[in-house]
Amino acid sequence: MDGTEKEVAGGKGLNPLVRSGLREGAVIPAHPLALDSGRRLDEKRQVALTRYYCDAGAGGLAVGVHTTQFGIHDPKVGLLEPVLGLAVRTMREHESRRGVRLIRVAGICGSLDQALREARLARESGYDLGLLSLGALKDGADRDLIDHCLEVARVIPLFGFYLQSAVGGRPLSYSFWRAFLEIEQVCAIKVAPFNRYQTLDVVRALADSGRVEQVALYTGNDDSIVADLLAEYREARPEGAVTVRFAGGLLGHWAVWTKRAVELLERVKSCRAERGAGALELLNLGIGITDTNAAFFDARNGFAGCIAGIHEVLRRQGLLAGRWCLNPEEDLSSGQMEEIDRVCRTYPHLSDDDFVARNLDRWLA
Repeated sequence: MDGTEKEVAGGKGLNPLVRSGLREGAVIPAHPLALDSGRRLDEKRQVALTRYYCDAGAGGLAVGVHTTQFGIHDPKVGLLEPVLGLAVRTMREHESRRGVRLIRVAGICGSLDQALREARLARESGYDLGLLSLGALKDGADRDLIDHCLEVARVIPLFGFYLQSAVGGRPLSYSFWRAFLEIEQVCAIKVAPFNRYQTLDVVRALADSGRVEQVALYTGNDDSIVADLLAEYREARPEGAVTVRFAGGLLGHWAVWTKRAVELLERVKSCRAERGAGALELLNLGIGITDTNAAFFDARNGFAGCIAGIHEVLRRQGLLAGRWCLNPEEDLSSGQMEEIDRVCRTYPHLSDDDFVARNLDRWLA
């Protein structure tokens, strides 16, 4: 850690460069797990993936999250520490070479004992924020969940996480989010319930909290990326309207075709600056993005093939050697390959195959 990072470690603050990057808005891909045919960590391709995201212009990375496969959090698998370490070392190499500071996010999950261990590991490994999943507390009351979050926040600043129920999340009320936003160390929230009503619960809670300038919202709604990024949510108040925007995205969908995701966010920012110029074209583009997501994430089968679908796209580009998952039973669903074929043919302008082809040998070196 450099001096600034030492000063803010321990859950009491956030590196100022990271805080400003969060607020400005960044593309933060959810980092996949590269395995070989024996379902062991493929370190060369794991590093190549990180280099790809960095060179594509991502403003940060989320590692150890759903897209990385929650199975790496199992001590018997033994991959959490090496995977976190590989990613942060590669990010630091990029930072030193380019003179930038990436937003480093580590996934944290499980019971309180597990979550605290993982938070300490993330902090000691050089991560800025913990993306805190509450999936293990399915039966807990709001107060139990808040107490859990408070304990983890004492170790590392928090990136809140509203994970959709289809892949292990639980419904979280407006009241929960309003209380969550009282935690001083909350710096951002990933909103990913794939549900408009539940998304608005988080937006309203932030508006009511008085922390709009301190907490950044990031879309994780892969089914409505562009709509989330373009929208301006206004809450009327006697003293004047409060405006809430999504700053950027932390997305599994942005683990593929990342160069185009970076270009998309820049177009959105330009559209905002120009008071909506080009919004219709962006919304039309968003329809194609949602269609590709439906194929990659296997929406028609309840997202059963979402990890394998991401892997398949990366395999086609040469970034992964195969689409192997930790669970041998986890693969593409029936008909999913044909759907991926279809969207790749239909939306070639959304692909960054040319960018990957030009740089793949260097990333794998």
